[in-house]
Amino acid sequence: MSRITTDFTGIIMFRRDYRERDLLVKMLTDKIGPAMFFVKDAKKRGFRMQSDILPFTHGTYIGSLSNDQLSFINTASETHQYQRIATDISRNAYATYLLALVDAAFPDGRSIGGWFNQVAAALDLINQGLDEQIITNVIESQLLIQFGVAPTWDHCVICGRDDLPLDFSEQYGGMLCRNHWHLDDHRMFLDRRTVYYLQRLSTLNLQKIQRIQINAATKRRIQSVLDTIYDDSVGLNLKSKRFIRQMAKWEQNLKNNQSDD
Repeated sequence: MSRITTDFTGIIMFRRDYRERDLLVKMLTDKIGPAMFFVKDAKKRGFRMQSDILPFTHGTYIGSLSNDQLSFINTASETHQYQRIATDISRNAYATYLLALVDAAFPDGRSIGGWFNQVAAALDLINQGLDEQIITNVIESQLLIQFGVAPTWDHCVICGRDDLPLDFSEQYGGMLCRNHWHLDDHRMFLDRRTVYYLQRLSTLNLQKIQRIQINAATKRRIQSVLDTIYDDSVGLNLKSKRFIRQMAKWEQNLKNNQSDD
């Protein structure tokens, strides 16, 4: 398609150097989804849009959009950076992973519909101080269908019952009720609380929530289920995810050292 000059809302995902004074800026847009923008002279001192193209910035832009070539930014207005995400290592790590996941799930230059608002809401909530892992888990669980994986969370995949205890089976791609647990000796042996939250997270509209509170043990089990699905069924191996896992090891080692003192 030819480039169309228009206004759009965007979220800066990442950027990288291009030539001596220019930048390539990856942005999630409300009109053509993920798109790569060429920004001329962006590294030049006094560049007028310097703060508008910082990572984790959300705002309104005017530019030339293309779904199969580089796009361009002309001006920006009403931009703001997610300050707590930019300055907190844990929030930064999860937000980086969240955006990388979205980038992997959707092709460049194609509208992503309501997903833009869901991602923007996720970043807003993380920036406000809500649990960054759980917010990211919502995006992880809901993006699975974009990767061709659609687990059945709300009923037994064999008989359809939802009134008996359920457990997740990777082999069957969803929940098995108690009557069919014998079919998979390697099911995940989840407790009811974890099953409940997996069901809730898979349908949660982040634009309508104000608080989330889940205990640490349940959070670990939720993450374990989603990690297993992404590792085995999706096969995605993002650098940002590896960093989160490494960060969790650092935290555990720190706790172990403190307990030994």
